[in-house]
Amino acid sequence: MRLEPAVTPDALAAIRAPFAAAGAAPVDVPVIQPLSLLLDLAGEAMRARLFVVQGEGMSEAALRPDFTIPVARAHLESGAAGGRYLYEGKAFRVAPRGSGRAEEFLQLGVEAFEAGDKPAADAEIAVLAWRAAVAGGRSDLSLRLGDVSLFAAFVDSLGLDKAAAARLKRAFSRPRILWAELDQASKGGAPVAPASRLPTLLASLPKAEAAAALQELWTLAGIEPVGGRTPAEIVHRLVEKARAAEAPGLTEAQADPIRRFLAVSGPPAKALEAVAALAGSARSGLDAALNDWTRRLAALTEGGVPADRMTLSTAFGRSFGYYDGVLFEVRSEALGDDRPVAAGGRYDGLLPRLGGKGASGAVGCMVRPARAVAGGVE
Repeated sequence: MRLEPAVTPDALAAIRAPFAAAGAAPVDVPVIQPLSLLLDLAGEAMRARLFVVQGEGMSEAALRPDFTIPVARAHLESGAAGGRYLYEGKAFRVAPRGSGRAEEFLQLGVEAFEAGDKPAADAEIAVLAWRAAVAGGRSDLSLRLGDVSLFAAFVDSLGLDKAAAARLKRAFSRPRILWAELDQASKGGAPVAPASRLPTLLASLPKAEAAAALQELWTLAGIEPVGGRTPAEIVHRLVEKARAAEAPGLTEAQADPIRRFLAVSGPPAKALEAVAALAGSARSGLDAALNDWTRRLAALTEGGVPADRMTLSTAFGRSFGYYDGVLFEVRSEALGDDRPVAAGGRYDGLLPRLGGKGASGAVGCMVRPARAVAGGVE
């Protein structure tokens, strides 16, 4: 396992300072995390990046790849309605072959589980990430912005079949699948892949019978479900997937504005204008999302992020499946796009998937100190 170079105490203290002033309670979470839970929440694509461990007679586990899920679990276990947490510790990910990247590395960050003004909270956390990254001494930083929910609002504005719209929204974090569907539109609009047999079978049953059938299948297979979702909730999700897969594919006229939306990237204000110009007629939800972005951008600038260092890219997503709102990365020109100095975003849907109740929001960020320091290359 390749380690990253150590950061000097003075540099680490400077990077830590913005987080320490954020009013967050220090938290320590286990290094070992349940593998099945990580894959259920972050997506199967994450498996190749995980260090998997297993004791004799024990279920498979993984070294924590980051802190979001462990801190969210700790928050739920505390029983608190809301909370803001500060963490500092090692995370572990398998590096791509030949990349030379560290596989054990230090992360600092804040996770906030709070109801209230979400655009203001998004901006506050992104400003924290920016300030911490800048404190490392680099002069080549920029802030890349995106929004999973903006894509969803744009798709809703087009008035598509509900099941087809749901299929597109789910595909946003898997660009190859999304672009395959858009490319298919020029070939007649047939769905990219047929529905799997299990969701289709469950969709044909009454909800209570479908949930009982799924529970029986788990029992026969010796499977213990994870993630806090009940059989009924999982059946509902599978049925939605089946219906989405069976929905008609896009026509070329429907696919074209989506392609143009995904091509939007540039200064945030101009990018938002471009999105508004592409929208369909059912745009009340999109207009609300655009207004939220206007407020976010004002708060980011007020918080000290230079306007000329910000870019909004509508196609910007993340492979972690639990992000469902605003995304951001602080990037260094020297390190390139695939080695962000800091990153974060909104993930309101994660707590319910872990069994949480209520409507508390969830947004967080982390910084990699070894990348933040001037000259760092990890």
